[in-house]
This record gives sequence, structure tokens and C-alpha cells, in this order.
Amino acid sequence: MDHLAFDDFPDGLIVAGPDGRVTYVNERVRKLARAEGDEMIGMPLAEAMPFDDLNGHTWMECVRPYDGLNTRSAILEQSWYSPRGSEYLITASLKRDRPGGRVQQVVIGIRSARVRNRHDRERSDLVATVAHELRSPLTGIKGFTSTLLTKWDRFTDEQRQFMLETVDAEADRLTRLIIDLLDAARIDSGRLTLKRGPVRLDELTERVLRSISAAGSEPSWRMDIGAVQTVWGDEDRLVQVFTNLAENAMRHGHGLRRVEVVEAEREGVHGVRVRMCDRGPGIPPEARQRVFSRFWRSGPGAGSGLGMYIVGGIVTQHGGLVDIDDAAGGGAQIDVWLPVNEPEALRDGDDRGSVIGSGTTRG
Repeated sequence: MDHLAFDDFPDGLIVAGPDGRVTYVNERVRKLARAEGDEMIGMPLAEAMPFDDLNGHTWMECVRPYDGLNTRSAILEQSWYSPRGSEYLITASLKRDRPGGRVQQVVIGIRSARVRNRHDRERSDLVATVAHELRSPLTGIKGFTSTLLTKWDRFTDEQRQFMLETVDAEADRLTRLIIDLLDAARIDSGRLTLKRGPVRLDELTERVLRSISAAGSEPSWRMDIGAVQTVWGDEDRLVQVFTNLAENAMRHGHGLRRVEVVEAEREGVHGVRVRMCDRGPGIPPEARQRVFSRFWRSGPGAGSGLGMYIVGGIVTQHGGLVDIDDAAGGGAQIDVWLPVNEPEALRDGDDRGSVIGSGTTRG
């Protein structure tokens, strides 16, 4: 066994022979044991492995690598604690002289549990955040339905109508949250699928903004549209992207100020850029990458923290990019660039989509 290759291995490695004595330790183990040179060579494995389960049961007593079932070839990874109280994940493989024979060599891997524990905490935080987000609309639904069921006759028709409308709105909110959670899970696992087709980003963006205006916001932005080609993408997913961005601008950026849709190249690749500028204080440079993290929220009135994460995932899936910068005149400027990326049928044919004249301004 070539031991030199394992001296720089990031995890600890201990090898013991058929007599239960150590034949090799790498540099990581020497540091953990505060050993010098080869002082651990020839040491009984029980002394070289002073790990227990916090109940006084040592690794050697519990695992018994040289005894037990003669069909064992490996010992699964488990948590064990050093005499100084640090947690480690320990696994081992057993090499026998023949199937079912005596153990001739025990190879033990030791690594810190800090990374796993951090991931466990992140998962716990994720579960807590999801539970909180789901509980909020459910509380409203449960409260109003219980009140109506127990005190129906005490309310007027107008009051009942108001309660039912609130329940309906909270149910819609819950549905949107569940959809966002499912989309975030698909992005995490790489299973976000796109139903691609020709999309005009100028028409799509205008449709999204008209929808937001119809929801009660008086349009106060200027829209500049240049010569725009058709991109090849998932129209429903792109509506989701620009709806999230526009609603964020309304909610956190004190309203949209300008929307621009133009053709643009990035690193020699032709595409279309949609730029949204808001009227808010802007996004600090140190936070511009964090906004694309799951459940990252900031400021009063923050939502689930999934909107920008989904935006980033959908745009990336399209081969595009999202940039955040300071807008001229103040506020945040968010650029979404998507490649044209037409299929051969569109690229070689005549149907490339109509072109709006350069410099057209709408608002």
C-alpha cells in the first residue's frame, strides 16, 4: 500500500495490521493526536482510536473490527467523540485473507463533523422557515373559517363576504408559496424543465406590467423598446421572472421608474436585455449576490425569500445572466440578459419575429 499518497489527504487515515497494531497514520491523524514522527506506529488500535459515544462506550468496544460477523467488509460511518469533545465521522473497511476469513488489515477514515453539522443546521433553518411561511396564511384561513362555522348568524352578508374573500386570498397566497417551494426544490435538484418556444420579450414584459397595473398600481414608469428579436425560451417561466422582478420593484424599490428592452451582445453572443430601474435606495454591493440565495430576506414587508432565487434559477436554465447595479439617477438597476438561441428552423427560415422600430418609447 503506497502510504505517501495519503500524507496530504484532508481526512485522517489509520491502517492497522492483523495483530491490531497500527502500521500507518497520515499527517492529519498525527495532528489530531498531537503525535510526532512515527510514535503511533505499533500502537494498539484501541489506544490510537480513543473515541467514544459520550456514554463511555469506545469505538473499539462497539465496532470490534477483528471480531463479529466474518462477512463484514466495511463499517458504516457514525459519529464519535474525541477525548477533547470534538465530533468526528468515522468509517472503516476490513480486508480479509479470504472470503469469511480473518481480518488482515483495517483501514479507518476519520473526518470532522463540522461541515455535516453546518448542513444539518441549514436544513433545520430551512424547515423552520418553510413552516413559518406556511403557518401564516393557514392561520388566517383557519381563523376565519372557524369563526364563520361557529358564529355564522352573528354576521351580516357583507361581513361574511369579506371573510370569505380573505380566506380566498390567503388560499391563493398559500398556493403561490407552495409553487415557489416546488420550483426552488426543482432548481436545487437540477430538475427544472423548460417548455421552449419563440418568445418576444418586449411583448411579454409589457403584458406583465399591464397585469401589475391592473392589480391596483398606477403605472408611473417609462418603457423604452428598441429593435428586439425573438428569443427561444419558456414563456410561462419568463413571465414568472419578470413578474417577480416588477413586484419586488413595487414592494421594495418604491415603484418602477424605467423599463428598457433592447438587443444586446455578451461575449459575442447575441441576445435581448431587459433592464428594470426602480425608485428605491438601491441594493448594497455586498448584498447583490446574497439576494439570489434561498430564503434571503431584507427589510420590512419581505416575502418568502424565494422570488430572486427562482429568478436566478430560471434565467440560468435559459443560458442567461442577471446583473444588479446602481441605476442612473438612483435606485436599483436589474438587467436580465437572455440569448436569442433560435433553433435551426427559426434561424434559417424567414420567421424571426417582427421588429419594433428602434427608439420607440411607451408609457
